[in-house]
Amino acid sequence: MTTLPRPTRPERRLPAVRETSAGGVVVDVHEGRARIAIIARRNRSGRVEWCLPKGHVEAGETLVQTAEREVAEETGIKGRVLIDLGIVEYWFSTPSHRIHKMVYHYLLERTGGRLTIEEDPDHEAIDAAWAPLDEVHRTLTFPNERRIARVAWQRLAGTA
Repeated sequence: MTTLPRPTRPERRLPAVRETSAGGVVVDVHEGRARIAIIARRNRSGRVEWCLPKGHVEAGETLVQTAEREVAEETGIKGRVLIDLGIVEYWFSTPSHRIHKMVYHYLLERTGGRLTIEEDPDHEAIDAAWAPLDEVHRTLTFPNERRIARVAWQRLAGTA
């Protein structure tokens, strides 16, 4: 008896949506050492991830304005964008969409504020900390954000 292959159903492809965010590396020099503000948040499975502050562009905002606002909201630190550090691009899925995410990162100079998560309107950040810029790669969860921090370090050191 010959077994016929089962008919395959066409694969249902989720619709793709593009999202744009901006944020970055806000630098402060403390006791002669560069440090940056990072945040902790919980991912969908509840695991804590240490990240660079970033968020969605609001209507009428430029990427630079978004980066400055998001850093202030998520860390409490006010900053002024100095230079572009690069773009992180990735895909992820929700039950209804595939998301193509573009995150624009900037180097910011601290101009004021104090480290706090109390100003985060979305309450995504569960903690904020200062991390030495030359050691932050040991703390940041994602390789692409470690790369952005390394670029910031190289730009400040004058080696990039």
